[in-house]
Amino acid sequence: MDATWQATGRYELAPAPGALGLVQDLLNTLPAGRPRKPDLLADTDSAQAWANSALAAWAATTQQPGPRPRLHEEDLTRLRDLRTALRDALTEPADGAPEPSGDAGSPVVETAQAALELDATGTVRLEPRGGGAGFLVATLLLTLWQAQNSGDDRRLKVCRNPRCAVAFYDRSRNNSGVWHDVRTCGNAANLRAHRARRRDTAASGA
Repeated sequence: MDATWQATGRYELAPAPGALGLVQDLLNTLPAGRPRKPDLLADTDSAQAWANSALAAWAATTQQPGPRPRLHEEDLTRLRDLRTALRDALTEPADGAPEPSGDAGSPVVETAQAALELDATGTVRLEPRGGGAGFLVATLLLTLWQAQNSGDDRRLKVCRNPRCAVAFYDRSRNNSGVWHDVRTCGNAANLRAHRARRRDTAASGA
């Protein structure tokens, strides 16, 4: 199986480094871009194909065995809910809107199983557990937890252009990017804002 990030690749985006590409790939299963791509979690067949491809890429990145959990209809709701929660957390708030608190009192939207393992070299690892969507969710949450510890999660973003909304990894030096591509999304958004300001000016002067 070709170990590539299927969902991210269809938008011609560079994947996030390492295992974080799995989280980005889940986010990019959503219809986005122009023209809109299909939702890869719309049915069990497309979701299973995506999961197989994504976990193969994750296994190649982490040098771990690539399990292929079987997904069922009820698993799709869980994966779509997790995708929505992650996208909401990563989407830049509108100007003037309060930032999400992210404190320990925030409601829990998902839980998963993992196990601490000690190998013969004395190395302790945290390994995802579960069946069906459970393993996939555990792998996603574990990957995101590791990225939060390293700070890499702050560079995983959703394009601010609502007509696009793909998930991208910001490689700018000061982590200031808000568009997945300034030329396509940034310039278009700036042009719309400029036209709106001109309309407002003309209306106020009428």
